[in-house]
Amino acid sequence: MRDLVPIEVECYAGYKADEHPKRFYCTGIKFEITEIIDRWYQGDPSPGPPANYFKVRTKDGKQYILKQEQGSGKWFLFIRGETLNLFPRD
Repeated sequence: MRDLVPIEVECYAGYKADEHPKRFYCTGIKFEITEIIDRWYQGDPSPGPPANYFKVRTKDGKQYILKQEQGSGKWFLFIRGETLNLFPRD
């Protein structure tokens, strides 16, 4: 099972706005992105709005998949249902 968790993202703006993510925040924790491993686009006629996807590696060496909905500009983190506790609260 996978879930979409809303996140905040800071992006690099090069020749276009929000060209690629630099860091993201989930449950108050900052994740620095060190590498964009892959990226792809989901267009019509798929379920849901068109979106950009980024597979990223963070400073701690972990990999995540981020989704940016086109139009709304909202960002989400794909998380497997059983790993929602990856983000402990101290």
